[in-house]
Amino acid sequence: MPKHSRIDKSLNRSVGKALHSYDMISEGDRLLVGFSGGKDSQALMWILKDRLSRMPFKYKIFALYVDSGFKNDYSENLDKYCREMEYDLRIEHTDYGILGHSSQNRENPCFLCSLLRRKRFFEIADELGCNKLALGHTKDDIIETLFLNMWYSGKMSTMNPVQPLFNGKITIIRPLAFVDEELIKKFVKEKKIPDFINTCPSANNSKRHEIKLFLKQLFKSNKKIKNNIFSAIKHMDQKHIL
Repeated sequence: MPKHSRIDKSLNRSVGKALHSYDMISEGDRLLVGFSGGKDSQALMWILKDRLSRMPFKYKIFALYVDSGFKNDYSENLDKYCREMEYDLRIEHTDYGILGHSSQNRENPCFLCSLLRRKRFFEIADELGCNKLALGHTKDDIIETLFLNMWYSGKMSTMNPVQPLFNGKITIIRPLAFVDEELIKKFVKEKKIPDFINTCPSANNSKRHEIKLFLKQLFKSNKKIKNNIFSAIKHMDQKHIL
């Protein structure tokens, strides 16, 4: 396999476009990557490390996996794999998933677990002196979030490719914001990257999963729909909103 295949180049081009469009990474940045072991975070970690040797400036990358406390957790295998890949991984063991699914929580289990996980990410980023939190959200995730918020929150909003928080102390960046999920699947298959499957019982039984299935059928009916929705997100006409 060539060092940089057609899939490599396509992914690099999309990531490069996002990095340059939003000025995501600068000299001396310390990036904490949300590393679940799934295909999106795997691709993000791989490409950020690969681009490091070709960028005109230097930055440091740290990976963080937050174990939610479910049985059959893969943290040991993930740690072994990251050592082989020379990733600087930190594993944080918690009971956030268990708490989210407990009788004590009357809200959506995903909401509470996600809230606690995000809080822990910020705490560890501060501990490591990281000024950027890199998340593996793709174009598909951004579109799904738009529908999730419209259908269940009654508001038209989604994820931003760059989101400064705490008066700019830390900034969330999403380098895969312009990347299609299908390209990620092809990339990890080509690179033979293992996909560590989420053990959460709600992984395939959530509102987001319902929206993903709905959109999948919608996109099948017309291949232009996905890019049209994504373009609409970027070019929302404020004059025609109630």
